[in-house]
Amino acid sequence: MCPHRAAFTPSIPCVNRAISARTTVSLVPRKQGRKAAFATLFTGLALCHSAWAGLCEDGKLQSPINIAHTSSQSLAPLVFTYRATAPTIANDGHTVRVRLGGGNRLRIGDQHYRLEQFHFHSPGGEQIAGEEFVMAAHLLHKSPLGQLLALEVLYRLGPPDTLLEGLLPLIPAKPDGEHRLVNRPVDPAALLPPALGYYRYVGSLTAAPCTQGVLWIVMKEVRTVTAEQLQRYQSVFPPNARAVQPLHGRTVAESP
Repeated sequence: MCPHRAAFTPSIPCVNRAISARTTVSLVPRKQGRKAAFATLFTGLALCHSAWAGLCEDGKLQSPINIAHTSSQSLAPLVFTYRATAPTIANDGHTVRVRLGGGNRLRIGDQHYRLEQFHFHSPGGEQIAGEEFVMAAHLLHKSPLGQLLALEVLYRLGPPDTLLEGLLPLIPAKPDGEHRLVNRPVDPAALLPPALGYYRYVGSLTAAPCTQGVLWIVMKEVRTVTAEQLQRYQSVFPPNARAVQPLHGRTVAESP
């Protein structure tokens, strides 16, 4: 999703109903038609999957996008309250996911967001004027009211990235749950570029269920990784970025 599957936990009513139905089916005596009850359950799951696929394929607010034309606006500055925190790290089968404590926050005007986790994609998802990027970091936030915000930092090849260099040796070789690293604090501020200008648009999660209404903040200044760092990441995780999606008339706002 990414944001990606493990990033957020949006409410998915059809799945919740299916889980509840499965429990109910298991209590039905065989002679009372458990086979028919399971058939109904699987039909419901198929319809649920169809609804997901429909939004991912036909949704009009999907991510990522190619940022080719923007509208210059007086957008509120990004105010970060990030600090070094003992991380919980996981190989989730798609990327390395890093969760931090609750003290990392982002303020945009009068809106406040808590940093939930960050992870990487290679290649990067968003394009800028058609340029593709070798990697992207997604810093995933949520407001007190549940608004999802994905802040994206894009990477070209160049000098090494300090945070990624420290993180690469810590990535579990296989998906085996979360690992708390008490003595290895991670400062998410190290992911941010020096200049904090940004693009803003409304998009979606980038994998099923492709939930729309996610606020995307794409940093204008690009960071760099070395070819060796990229190779080390890709030796664990194959390409895991979604193709760019149509704008469908959306406006991309650009800060000064």
